[in-house]
Amino acid sequence: MRDHDLPALERRSRGKSRFDDDEPQFLKRGRPTEPPANPDAEPDPDTGDSWSSWDDAVHGPEPHPAWLVTELAARDTELGVLKTGKEADVHLVRRAVPDTDRSCLLAVKRYRDPEHRLFHRDAGYLEGRRVRRSRENRAMAGRTAFGRQMIAGQWAAAEFAALARLWEIGAGHDRIAVPYPVQLRGTELMLEFVGDAESGQAAPRLAQLRPGLAELRDLWAQLVEALRVLARAGYAHGDLSPYNLLVHQGRLVVIDLPQVVDVVANPQGPEFLARDVRVVGTWFAPLVAKLGSSAMPVRPSSPPV
Repeated sequence: MRDHDLPALERRSRGKSRFDDDEPQFLKRGRPTEPPANPDAEPDPDTGDSWSSWDDAVHGPEPHPAWLVTELAARDTELGVLKTGKEADVHLVRRAVPDTDRSCLLAVKRYRDPEHRLFHRDAGYLEGRRVRRSRENRAMAGRTAFGRQMIAGQWAAAEFAALARLWEIGAGHDRIAVPYPVQLRGTELMLEFVGDAESGQAAPRLAQLRPGLAELRDLWAQLVEALRVLARAGYAHGDLSPYNLLVHQGRLVVIDLPQVVDVVANPQGPEFLARDVRVVGTWFAPLVAKLGSSAMPVRPSSPPV
């Protein structure tokens, strides 16, 4: 990939981290705490539906996709749990305007209360993420109750910021696919649902597939390109594996980025990047051996640049 292939704003020099609380803009709007209680947001006692929370959330990149329902008259209907994870659970929600055909499916990621998270080895991922107030930095370092709540907010904010950045790159260059980040509200992140919108069936993970030679080559090429884009944007996924890569309509979609690492600000950044490459390369290796050594044009022996 040549230097001019991606926009200049993706290439950064060393300096303040993108995860500082004064960058990006939405982190200026308040500390990562739960939004105040809103009586109008209470579920309808008969249907269980809630009013759309669009008006008091941080929104994803503009222009918003045509499929996205932004009308304040919309209602959100809980349809069930899509996935449980170490830090958060993902729910399926339909946002629709009553008495119209305007609706969309959303994947709603709700980060757990700090006391109920199953992922505790987070120190390495948090290096390079700083907030301006020393009291808050000390609280996060000491894992006090307040500090753990701050960290939970950082997971959601970091994932939202990374998805917004990568979605803009993908929209402009078609080199990486991520779910559109619809909105961020406290520690709740609403995302584009990746799958069949009619049935609510989520797209399969890469780990579930056994692709033939042609599909394997195509997925490999998409993966290499996605890793190049991540690296050139200054990111390491931090937890990349075949379980957080979806395949939808032939497209490889990168998901689950709360542990995204700033490879410039984090001293362990290159190690996280190398591990991401190694883990996904290990999944492809047996398939390559089965289909023949000529199946892959590129070997991931080192992080792509």
